[in-house]
Amino acid sequence: MAGRESGVRAEPEPVFVQLGEEGRRDLLRTETLLVLALSLGASGVSALISFIGSLTKPGGLKDQAATLNGSYAPGRPWLDLAWQLFGIASALVPVLLVAHLLTREGAPGLRVLGFDLTRPLQDLGRGVLVAAGIGSAGLAFYLGTRAAGFNLTVVPEALPDVWWKFPVLILSAIQNSVVEEVIVLAYLLRRLDQLGWSPTASLAASAVLRGSYHLYQGIGGFIGNMVMGVVFVLAYRRWGRVGPLVVAHALLDIVAFGGYALLAGKVGWLPTP
Repeated sequence: MAGRESGVRAEPEPVFVQLGEEGRRDLLRTETLLVLALSLGASGVSALISFIGSLTKPGGLKDQAATLNGSYAPGRPWLDLAWQLFGIASALVPVLLVAHLLTREGAPGLRVLGFDLTRPLQDLGRGVLVAAGIGSAGLAFYLGTRAAGFNLTVVPEALPDVWWKFPVLILSAIQNSVVEEVIVLAYLLRRLDQLGWSPTASLAASAVLRGSYHLYQGIGGFIGNMVMGVVFVLAYRRWGRVGPLVVAHALLDIVAFGGYALLAGKVGWLPTP
């Protein structure tokens, strides 16, 4: 028909906006806040609300319990396993988002943070040393703050005695370490450096954020993890790799989860609800 255009629709031309330095900083600032809001920043707010609830509940903090790995479907082990694996997998999505954002930035994904397999033995060795140093001090600090009434009784695991109990605890420990160290340590420090923060301010921000999402455990959990955050930031700055800190955190959680499962109720020094 005369005057009718062909059936092919023209696609609009892509528009690329050149951002100035201030626009780029605003973009990075917004990106960082969104990543934190989708991950451990939101956990910090949740932990604060939980801590307020514990403080206003009758009884002391040490008479209350904070369970880290519990059952999602008591009495239904296969459904419980499905929920456990779903929770672990979905918690890793923000890490994939960070990898995507770093790639779009032009960096080689998580490799720019030192999260890769290029130095496995070195990362493992350093991670073991860090875990050994922090583990014993952390346990002593927890026992002391709980006895003083500043901490809840932490229950690292309350899973049923089924075949998948220890594999799930190990996966949970690895998930915790990857999410926390990639986002709160390496990614956050990179973005704060790009935003012009001083090393001291970046260290404080990372350490306080780490402490905040452990506040549900009590004042001891907040302070202990904040100190751990300072140590991890200093180690990351020195080594330039997050891999050893992921290893250290995973080992700490594996020992805590597995040790509690094996020793709870069998030794007098380990608090139980």
